[in-house]
Amino acid sequence: MKRVLHIVSSPRSESSISKKLGNAVVEKITAKYPDSVFKKRDLANPLFPHLEEAHINAFFTPAENRTSEQWETVKLSDTVIDELHEADIIVIEAPLYNFSITSTLKSWLDHIARAGKTFSYSENGPEGLVKNKKVYLAFSSGGVYSEGERQAYDFVVPYLKQTLGFMGMTDISVVRAEGLSVPVIQETALQRGIESIVVE
Repeated sequence: MKRVLHIVSSPRSESSISKKLGNAVVEKITAKYPDSVFKKRDLANPLFPHLEEAHINAFFTPAENRTSEQWETVKLSDTVIDELHEADIIVIEAPLYNFSITSTLKSWLDHIARAGKTFSYSENGPEGLVKNKKVYLAFSSGGVYSEGERQAYDFVVPYLKQTLGFMGMTDISVVRAEGLSVPVIQETALQRGIESIVVE
């Protein structure tokens, strides 16, 4: 049995290509591991909150010194970190918006990247604490960013790989539905992305 965490970050409804691609990844996981247990977190519904000063203050206050208000403030962050640790497989839908990730996905990352929770520092430098996970990134974009001159404009995949890797998640596979606005290839972009999915 696999425990799967499915992160949805597009603000669009069912017309979202990243959602369709992410769902296809989930379907293939289900086919390979039929007893899997799934947890979906849609960052757009309800809207996942951006960090505020109260969050930062609560994060850096030792647990034994937190007020009841601060415990309430860190509750969501603790919950999503627990979801991360409990999962064996993580599926992250990551559409390219203005060459980067959606603001809600950034907020989720800000809430899970916490010293002592998902990474730590020692005399040997930083160490990721979220280990032994398989991550699938379901990337969608209007242009083609996996190669060619536009590759340098992709701040989604490199950023997610570095950020997740910092927390210990280094086994990352990327599936792409790209060229969704490019004539000729746009009609088959999603299908090619789905066909490229390989579940390990």
